[in-house]
Amino acid sequence: MKRTIAAGFAGIAAMLLATTAMAGDVKVFETKSAINNLSTVMVDGGKARDLTVGFGSGAYRRPGDPSNMFYAVSDRGPNFVCGDVQDVLGVSEDVVCQGRKVRVYPTPDYSPSIYTIFLNDNGSFDVKDVIALKDQNGVPLTGLTNKLSVAKTEKPVDANGKELAQSVSAIDAEGIIRLSDGSYWIGEENGPSILHVAADGTVNERIVPAGSEKDFEGAAYKITGGLPAILVTRQTNRGIESMAVSPDESKLYFMVQNPLANPNADAYKKAKNTRLFVYDRVKGELAGEYIYQLDDPQTFRNDPSDKQNAPRISEVMALGDDRLLVLERTDGTTKLHEVKLDGASNILASRWDDMSTSPSLEQENDLSKLDLKAVAKTLRFDSADYPMAPTKIEGLAVMGDGALALINDNDFGINGDATKVLLIDGLVQADKF
Repeated sequence: MKRTIAAGFAGIAAMLLATTAMAGDVKVFETKSAINNLSTVMVDGGKARDLTVGFGSGAYRRPGDPSNMFYAVSDRGPNFVCGDVQDVLGVSEDVVCQGRKVRVYPTPDYSPSIYTIFLNDNGSFDVKDVIALKDQNGVPLTGLTNKLSVAKTEKPVDANGKELAQSVSAIDAEGIIRLSDGSYWIGEENGPSILHVAADGTVNERIVPAGSEKDFEGAAYKITGGLPAILVTRQTNRGIESMAVSPDESKLYFMVQNPLANPNADAYKKAKNTRLFVYDRVKGELAGEYIYQLDDPQTFRNDPSDKQNAPRISEVMALGDDRLLVLERTDGTTKLHEVKLDGASNILASRWDDMSTSPSLEQENDLSKLDLKAVAKTLRFDSADYPMAPTKIEGLAVMGDGALALINDNDFGINGDATKVLLIDGLVQADKF
């Protein structure tokens, strides 16, 4: 099986990514699957809000899988900030949040899950084989944040403002890949962490920043402190939102969604440098850490901004060994950059991983004076050229005919958005696999 998958990836590695001007037919898929309907939420004095499942936090298709299918993963479930209470629930923010700094979870029992998506010729997609993520005892996990002491996190309440208990085992699933042995690797945003998950959805291991292991004591799965300690400085809700795998399955690739809040949030707001990691699956340890510089926020044409923290990384897909497609987006615009690690500086275990280094990497946007080289980027896609493209695209998968599927995270329909799959022929030139 590995030989077949490696051969499929070899086809991707040999492909020529076209520019947006060369892309061919475009098709948009939506679903009427009953699985899409989650619940209706209403509070006293408010309005009914129909919620749907947010399938598109991450996507992946294994070479050799049916040509019209891919895997998708949902995140922690419906949630929103206090400032959105009026729009979502139709009552005053004060009714629910009561002046507290909290996050609202209207369906707190929701379990982050893996879904199998099938695209149909008629422009619809079906959702099958739902696998809830669960602990070693078979108990489904929630997304109600971990009670962290090292990293900052958010306190959850339900739609009526009742405080919810945080869970030591809770996860905010984002990126996903599936290996030839049937297991998954998932990027996790809150910890931040990466997860190794069995084929049935059981979390076997969660790899967290070194020094934060005690925050996860009591979790009903293995905890390993295998990520750099500095990752605990991630800005809240800006952890790991991606996952990719090399052709031979020996390496994982993932990125921090935004620059770290290192040494503080002011640095995060101005920083361009976020971190791209390579994990050696054979040795069970990190093998590389690279600098990825985010684009100028003014270049996101659907929603240009003066805020450097507007762009973020929501997906990484391997095109070959150390050759990646990186999804960089704002709320309204998505770009895909081809990235090569060759020639870039490997800063793993250097002074840039030391929280005492000052100025920090996040305070040094001009790398030329530091003798550091970021990964090279080549723009391959811009959603501003596709009026039919959904916003907040977070998942990528190469289909069996070489077409590229892009799926959005609809935030569980909180704002009335539907989940859509954008399928583009000709953007990726590849042999069938």
